[in-house]
Parts: sequence; C-alpha cells; structure tokens
Amino acid sequence: MKNKNYNNMDLEELSEFIESIGEKKFRAKQLFQGIHKNKYYGIDEFTNFSLSLREKLKKHGNIVPSKIYNKLESKLDKTRKYLIELNDGNIIESVYMEYSTHNTICISSQVGCKMGCTFCASTKQKFVRNLEPYELLNQVYTVQKDIGKRISNIVLMGIGEPLDNYDNIIKFIKILSNKDGYNISLRNITLSTCGIVPKIYELAEENLPINMTISLHNPFDNERKKIMPIEKKYNIKEIVDSTKYYFEKTGRRISFEYTLIEGVNDSYKHALELRNIIRGMNCHINLIPLNKIREFNENSSSKDAINKFKNNLEKLGLNATVRKSLGQDISGACGQLRAAHIIK
Repeated sequence: MKNKNYNNMDLEELSEFIESIGEKKFRAKQLFQGIHKNKYYGIDEFTNFSLSLREKLKKHGNIVPSKIYNKLESKLDKTRKYLIELNDGNIIESVYMEYSTHNTICISSQVGCKMGCTFCASTKQKFVRNLEPYELLNQVYTVQKDIGKRISNIVLMGIGEPLDNYDNIIKFIKILSNKDGYNISLRNITLSTCGIVPKIYELAEENLPINMTISLHNPFDNERKKIMPIEKKYNIKEIVDSTKYYFEKTGRRISFEYTLIEGVNDSYKHALELRNIIRGMNCHINLIPLNKIREFNENSSSKDAINKFKNNLEKLGLNATVRKSLGQDISGACGQLRAAHIIK
C-alpha cells in the first residue's frame, strides 16, 4: 500500500483508509481531529490510540509538517512575515497581520506564479508547482503555533493564483471549515483572483460562500492588458459578469482590488469607467497604494491623489476604502511577496 500523507486527506478519505487496514471507522474522526483540531504533528502524540494502532499508522503513512525557515517582524506594526520551508525544500511566504478586532493570515497557493502581473513580486521568480492541501493548511497551523493564538481570518492572497490551483484550494477550504477540525467559518475565508473566469463560475457552484476579491487595477481593457497578461484571455466584462453570477449564487459581496499607480490609473476618467463597469453591483473597492518592487519602475499615486480618487468614486456612488499597507519594512505588503529562496 502506498505511503499515506494523513494531513493531506479529508475525513472521507481517512475513513476509507482506516477501514481498509481493519480498524473501526470512528478512528478516522479521531485521526482527523488530532491533526486539524489538536494540531498533532506526530503519530505518537495520539495517546488515545493503542500502541499497536500507532505502529500500524506509522507503517502506512505519516503526518508531513512544514517548518519556519525564517521569520521577519515589522518595526512599523504587528505584522510578521514567515518563510515556510516545504518538505521538498521549496520556500513560500505567509504574512500574519493583527488588527484590533481580529487577526489574519495571508497564505500562498503556489510556489511561484504564472500570471505575470508587472507590479507584483510574486511572479518574478519562475513557477515551480501548486501547493497541496496540507501545505496550505500547514501555513495556518505553523503560524498559529508560533503566535500562540487562534487565527480567525484566512486570505488566499499570497504567492500564486488560487484558481490556478483549483482542486487543491477547494479541498483545503473544505478541510479547514470542517466542524470536526479547525472549524473556521467560510465567511472568514477570502480568495483573491486576477480573474480566471471559468473557475469563478465553477466556484460559484461549490456551495462554499467564501469572500471573493478580484484584482482589477484598471477599468480599461487596453490598459489593463499592459500590466496584467490574464486580460488577454478574459476581458473585464467577462470577469465582471462571472462575479455577478458568483454573488447571485452565494450572496457574498464582491470586492475589487485596485492598486493606484501614479499617472497610470488614478485619473477621473478611470474612476468614471470603474463606475460604469460595476454600476449596480453589491461590491466594494479596496484602493491599494502601490508597494514598490525593484522590477517595476512606476510610483505609487500620492496621498492627495489617492484621497482624490477615493472621493471621486464616492461621489459616483461607489463604496471605497484605502487599504493600509502593513509590513512594508519586511516586504510583507500587498504585491511584495516572492519565493525569494527557492531551493528546488
């Protein structure tokens, strides 16, 4: 029998496996709870199992951990950036952010990224592979163990495009929200995508009402294409139509991320066109000052220009807020994450 990775299996898979080795089905639930509720990383931690059962489990598989390769703590705020080493030696980045009412972890979905957005550091190294469900889960569990408190909110906004790793993301969400495990509310999970239209429609049918955020950054197709290659495959109308369908199916308000770049997308005409394309939608716009990376020479819009753009949107009837950039001094802000230490 092939060696099993127990923390990569959902409860149904564990049940089938447990019965296949001649054990009672209820042991699967205990195994699942031990991994995802109690955060056990070794079979010997399951003291509710007999020695013979523990030895049998070790014979057939194991619980595969991830470990902290490095940790950077911001001097500006309570943000921490974690470099997480995977079992094959690759490094990914996760960012922990603390607010007055909750805390959030921003996790990666891939080693590297294929999307090629010009202003984002995550795509500057080559794409290596998708992360498996347990590697997504381990980012949450490893950071939670380090900070010593439960993480309340998960955002899939780190390195990679989540919808390009669709099956693993869906499994991760289902495991993380399972009542017998971590039991996080689906409303506390947010997925950010640059707009893979077929997968947005597919996600709408999953009956997983998570929050959806669209990386838009420009309301004009010809201009967006220059900074986001995905635009060549799916235009803005197609993306907006898919998000309207997502809202209809899930009832979850859509957010649009809009990185403000000086002289590129911060004019009144951009605000007006943004209003035109999302008119009538139940949505929100997150305005993000551009966070500098060495490979992109443009500058962030000034503070005055950002406030003016926000005021223009509000006068046009749109809801908008300016996102505070956390962790800038540790390259932990939006658009700054990169697989900077890829080993394999």
